[in-house]
Amino acid sequence: MGITIYGCGQDEAVLFREMAPRFGVMPTITEAAVSEANIELAFGNRCISVGHKTQVTNPTLLALSRAGVAYISTRSIGYNHINVKYAESVGIAVGNVAYSPDSVADYTLMLMLMSVRNAKSIIRRADAHDYRLSDVRGKELRDLTIGVIGTGRIGIAVLDRLQGFGCPILAYDNRPKATADYVPLDELLQRSDIVTLHTPLNAGTHHLLNRQRIAQMKDGAFIINTGRGSLLDTEALLSALESGRLGGAALDVLEGEEGIFYADCRNKPIESKPLLRLQELPNVLISPHTAYYTDHALSDTVENSLINCLNFESGKQYG
Repeated sequence: MGITIYGCGQDEAVLFREMAPRFGVMPTITEAAVSEANIELAFGNRCISVGHKTQVTNPTLLALSRAGVAYISTRSIGYNHINVKYAESVGIAVGNVAYSPDSVADYTLMLMLMSVRNAKSIIRRADAHDYRLSDVRGKELRDLTIGVIGTGRIGIAVLDRLQGFGCPILAYDNRPKATADYVPLDELLQRSDIVTLHTPLNAGTHHLLNRQRIAQMKDGAFIINTGRGSLLDTEALLSALESGRLGGAALDVLEGEEGIFYADCRNKPIESKPLLRLQELPNVLISPHTAYYTDHALSDTVENSLINCLNFESGKQYG
């Protein structure tokens, strides 16, 4: 069978070419994101795979349906770049992939440690050959209460890692799945020194941490976001950081990251004023949606994309 792989980076392409023959799949691979302009690449293939970096528009979904596409496997856990209901209305099923939750969980712990040890300021000063101790001492995780919002596979992996630090841990989820100290969201925000976001982005969780909820947090608390940018109201976060009320933030995802993250912007102006304001702050770490990006997770993503498509064609359960 054939599968068209859209938005495929060079590293993914190597893995698709290596794995596809083992599954009896003939891949058509393009670095371009799926759009109405390149629908012809899907002709003859009922299944396609898309990346998470570019929005799949409704007109594109309609064009794919008319081209005979019946299934889209997105190489991501989240669906927020695809209107799944509209896709279903035009006869296209959409599935996601599971990949190693350890990639994002490891990165989340790294961001926590970097935040509470003032790593950005220390590294910047050392790069400028200023090797004096900072005026601000670091904190140890065992002395802090960590609030984990969302306990799916990644949230649970974060909980598991935190156990080794001996810190008090609180959890919030509409559907508790782990052995953890679950509390209402308001209580978690009021009691936590670090709040980390791992819940899916949907209509109910958009700006889950809004101005009102950020105001409930402890003075000096930290926010970690390796989930989705719009879980967090960026303007409300900026107000709390610039006023000095919050201790800092570490953001691997950001509202308005599209077209900026994954691009080389060294020689062009950054249009996002919130991003520029955040990066000026000494207690804010920004990384370009890279927490998932490990050898293991990428291999999982490619393999499970192929399996999803094969399962769809065979009528089995698919992602």
